[in-house]
Amino acid sequence: MVRNPFKLGTDLWDPSHRFETSWIISPWALFFCRALISLYAFVTLIFVLAYQCINSPNHCGASQAQFSYFTTLTYWGIAFYFLFAAIHTITYARTGHPLLDRFPRFLQALHSCFYTTIVVYPFVVTIVYWARLYDGHWYKITYEGWSNISQHALNSVFAFFEIVIPRTDTPPPLHILWLIFVLALYLALAYVTEATKGFYTYDFLDPEKQKGWLAVYIVGIALGCVILFGVAWGLIKLRKWVTETKLGRGGKFAAVKEKTMMDREIGGKEAVPLQG
Repeated sequence: MVRNPFKLGTDLWDPSHRFETSWIISPWALFFCRALISLYAFVTLIFVLAYQCINSPNHCGASQAQFSYFTTLTYWGIAFYFLFAAIHTITYARTGHPLLDRFPRFLQALHSCFYTTIVVYPFVVTIVYWARLYDGHWYKITYEGWSNISQHALNSVFAFFEIVIPRTDTPPPLHILWLIFVLALYLALAYVTEATKGFYTYDFLDPEKQKGWLAVYIVGIALGCVILFGVAWGLIKLRKWVTETKLGRGGKFAAVKEKTMMDREIGGKEAVPLQG
């Protein structure tokens, strides 16, 4: 019988704690890195909202409009992902049992989907911004330079961190459908924004200006997203091969010994807790 690809599994979730461990740094160090990234992202988002409320001609109207931009929404996603990832990591570091393991399976699956968006969407944002939206002139105001670097460059640095440093497994190809679905939801939001607020979040979504190019942009970004998923998948696969197969770096685990830890295997080797 062919297995239903949309059916949630019933086997043990993430048995070797790939979402909460790294091949190179301890769970505590991974927690601090993720927490720091989350803090930076939240500070950036809140500062941008406050700055625009104070300095924009229409005051907080500009801040409200930020929630219609894909860049801003994905950056909120980064902030919350790293917050949740930090929580799961510290609970694992302290007890040997991450909070994620106690979640219902559908929430665990959503966390996996969340991870996939984090290692794909930031690269979409970065490429579209610097290749299509950036006008080639550097910003005269320090705030504008900092905010754009934070949201259109560091976002990809954070995504690359999640590809390289943790022991996460390759995302299922089925997640491509999730990525396209979320992009479709954003496309709907963009046109709802135009209908209710009277502006297009991105000029390439304006059918009057772009004519036939509109479909090219939409399909191109969707295809680019699929390609970037493949790149992220390949990089994760490469990281696993180099670190686990070639270097034998199974991972650094919590100092708290689990009853079942010796039953968990990684790359054919028993997982041994990191000694303090």
